Amino acid sequence: MKHSPLHEKHLARNAKMADFGGWLMPIEYPGAGVLAEHGAVREKVGIFDVSHLGKASVKGAGALEFLNSMFTNDLNRISDGSAQYTLLCTETGGVTDDLIVYRNAIDDFFLVPNASNTTDVVAVLNQHAPAGINVENLHLDYAVIAVQGPLAPSVMQSLGVNTDIDYMAFEKVDIGGAEVILCRTGYTGELGYELLPLTKDAASVWDAIVAAIEPVGGLVCGLGARDTLRTEMGYPLHGHELNLAITPVEASASWAIGWDKGDFLGSKILRSQKEVGPKRRSVALKSLDRGIPRAGMQVKTNEGENLGEVTSGTFSPSLKVGIGIAILDSTVKVGDQLVIDVRGRDSLVEVVKLPFMPSHVR
Repeated sequence: MKHSPLHEKHLARNAKMADFGGWLMPIEYPGAGVLAEHGAVREKVGIFDVSHLGKASVKGAGALEFLNSMFTNDLNRISDGSAQYTLLCTETGGVTDDLIVYRNAIDDFFLVPNASNTTDVVAVLNQHAPAGINVENLHLDYAVIAVQGPLAPSVMQSLGVNTDIDYMAFEKVDIGGAEVILCRTGYTGELGYELLPLTKDAASVWDAIVAAIEPVGGLVCGLGARDTLRTEMGYPLHGHELNLAITPVEASASWAIGWDKGDFLGSKILRSQKEVGPKRRSVALKSLDRGIPRAGMQVKTNEGENLGEVTSGTFSPSLKVGIGIAILDSTVKVGDQLVIDVRGRDSLVEVVKLPFMPSHVR
């Protein structure tokens, strides 16, 4: 199992550790726990180590055109110095991975895929790359640190960082003498940043940010809180809302598809689904009793007809109720009351609009 460059920092805090995509990462920290860490991000600021996320580069003449023929989104929509959420699909429309693409220049791109999928993403790109395009796996070369919450800008400003950048824009900044890629993005629904220092600089950058959040009541947070935060926003997680058997159209991620650009991997299937309409799609569920939706639970009508299953579910620390995301028959609509099977007991849920919580990313 791989370790983050900040592994010793987590052990020093006696973090509860677990496997995330082959990386031993912190779930929560003693003295705080998921609920307190979640609350810190919603109300103040939290810092996460997400160095298990992948890193790769694609360079060479024609790199933009090549990636546009691979990924769903259209890189012509953004300019140099901006990042974009996109997906890499199979020819049958399933999702190999969802990732963030940083556009340095028309022939120079930096990719941040999910941990367990990085090798697959690099392999697919190398398989299709024409002569002159270089695809390199940089997974171990960088750490990734997320600073999230309403106080995130003031924390970064205290470190001498310019925070006046647009959502999904990025630039290189200096933190404690280390060059860091800083992008205004995140996975929590709160205003924040993701920072990518070189592995050798990770510890010093981490220590500087931890010292900056403590005076304002910020917390070091584990990936347990990151999951409850992202579920409240309805953000998809690969292996749950997205996988090789669920297409972006079915996952309600059509907004991340460049429908007007040329062909790309899976485009034939996805365009057909868009035209005809998918037979199933992702929806949000909110508990009407004490039940908590969990991944894999069956969702039924009141008459017992199976409609699909929950793909992600949790107790919402913000709403104090069970919430979930499920992939269900496309006839299901907002306002419908359905039943989930919670360990053999029927629990009532309502289909609601996403996100569960207001977004503050912009």
